[in-house]
Order: sequence, then structure tokens, then C-alpha cells
Amino acid sequence: MDSTKNIEKEITITRVFDAPRELVFKVWTEPEHLAQWWGPKGSTIRVSSFDFKPGGMFHYSMEMHNNVMWGMFRYLEIAAPERIVFVSSFSDEAGNVTPNAFIPGFPLEITNVLTLTEHEGKTALTLTGGPLNATPEETQVFTAMIGNMQQGFAGTFEQLEEYLKTL
Repeated sequence: MDSTKNIEKEITITRVFDAPRELVFKVWTEPEHLAQWWGPKGSTIRVSSFDFKPGGMFHYSMEMHNNVMWGMFRYLEIAAPERIVFVSSFSDEAGNVTPNAFIPGFPLEITNVLTLTEHEGKTALTLTGGPLNATPEETQVFTAMIGNMQQGFAGTFEQLEEYLKTL
């Protein structure tokens, strides 16, 4: 099954980590690791539920500046240790998909393809994402936000890089 066929517009981010692929994969696939680095700088992640398998979910809360938001990943495909396909969205505490509270018109769901490639002990991470079942207006909002999303992921991946150094 190719879960990426519905990606309309894309953001692609690539970063190289000084860590073996198995370790980078592990910190994406175990809740105690994800809680340490996922999300914007300065946020606190609390894992509500985690079931890493196709059809499973990572449901979490993110606290930042005394605000609490909920998010989730729904896993579609897993090919350890090189690929994870998941749909990300904002949610409520019960795990229902909700609109982005900060960006009106942002797509409800984003399909993400995470690919890990190892070369000489370093791992290249490529994350590609795009709207899933979005209206043309939602796709336009997504496209307009690509620069901001790249900055946000840069900060998140800096946290991942620092976290990998502690393992």
C-alpha cells in the first residue's frame, strides 16, 4: 500500500544526525524517547497513549506557556529501521481530530513520510509531508506556511540532535 499518493503539496526537510540509523529509528518509535525531544522548543510532551504499529496511534499533550494542546500520529506503514508513514493532526483529549487552533484553515490531517538512510555511522533523516483530503483553501494555507513549518522542524530536530548525544 502506498499511503503517499494523496499528498498534494509537500514540505521536505532533510537533516543528518551523527548517530546510527537504528538509534534514530528507536527515538521515533518509543514513547519515553519521543517525549524528550518532540515538539517546539520549550514545550513539555506528555504521552497519553502509544501503540507503534500500522493502525496504531501516538496521542500526546503538549504544554507551552501555560497552554495545553493535543496532537496525534496515526501510523499507516512501518518498515524498520528505514521508513515510517503516519498522519499527524491536532486533537482533543479524547483523540478526536480538531482544527489547528492557531492557524485558521490549516488542513486537519498531514501525511508524513519519514525515511532514514545510514552512511558511515551517520543517519540522514528525510521528512516529507503534505495535506491529506484537504480543500483547495486548506492546501493554500499549508503552502503559505511551509517556511514557518521548516523553522519549527529545524528547532525540533535540534532538540533531537541534542537528545541523541545523551544516549
